[in-house]
Amino acid sequence: MEAAGKRVCVTGAGGFIASWLVKLLLSRGHYAVRGTVRDPGASKNAHLKALEGARERLQLVKADLLDYNSVVSAVASCEGVFHVASPVPSGRSSNPEVDVIDPAVTGTSNVLKACYEAKVRRVVVVSSAVAVFSNPNWPKGKPFDEECWSDEEYCRKNEIILQNWYYLSKTLAEREAFAYVAKTGLDVVTICPSLVFGPLMQPTINTSSKVLLNYIKGDRDAIENRIRNIVDVRDVADALLLAYEKSEASGRYICSSPPIKVSDIINILKNLYPTYPYPKNFVEVEENSVFSFEKLQKLGWTFRPIEETLRDSVKSYKAFGFLN
Repeated sequence: MEAAGKRVCVTGAGGFIASWLVKLLLSRGHYAVRGTVRDPGASKNAHLKALEGARERLQLVKADLLDYNSVVSAVASCEGVFHVASPVPSGRSSNPEVDVIDPAVTGTSNVLKACYEAKVRRVVVVSSAVAVFSNPNWPKGKPFDEECWSDEEYCRKNEIILQNWYYLSKTLAEREAFAYVAKTGLDVVTICPSLVFGPLMQPTINTSSKVLLNYIKGDRDAIENRIRNIVDVRDVADALLLAYEKSEASGRYICSSPPIKVSDIINILKNLYPTYPYPKNFVEVEENSVFSFEKLQKLGWTFRPIEETLRDSVKSYKAFGFLN
């Protein structure tokens, strides 16, 4: 049952990031949360209903972001909206425009249009660092900041080869958001998280957590020793709420902690959990993928140590049975 309070909507409420955001909002005590899910009665949403304050201040509603009318119902009477939901491809797509790109862009368009009609005070959109760094024209050695956008043509060429249409979908969806802002004046702030690790709340393994699980399980003899920009899922939730509550927040914000090599991640994991079959060999990779998160820090954001993120991630994987 949803009680009175500052009513906000969270799209895709049962997902990895959104679950932690719902928990954070409820913990504040003065937010009534309406979360959109595909099936409010599904067992996979039980973790949301079990949250402290959920009985009084959480309402789960069925919504399809490609169905405008269901989005209108979801955001009605909300003063704020957090648009977190986005399709994440789990493998190769025979029709990426239909499977990945259109849902991301159309879903974002529908949410923003519905928010504008409902006179929502502010919309916080979860974009991604992949909408920032796929740009071959960015000066080499310069950290990627909010001024950098992934190059759409470069993404298209690369993604035909790599079948990673997520980069393009997030870039186009965030572009769509700011195009709508320019047209209507709707107050929209975007958060661009890097690779998100951290403890699970939902009972399924999400795409970014699979990356860490693969490191732990040592599924390959040799692994690329690339630079990883990582952020804790709990810190992403903090960033989203900060972007909503701080009146001075505007534009886009990169959400990441300092870069770290894969070999250093694995060394930390080995110290914490020495018994897993980690990769033994590392292949060095030359790359330019360091992010600046100074803008978000100026808003008051802080991040937790990588050791805490890795330890808590593994604890949750074990609790859910993804690791022995």
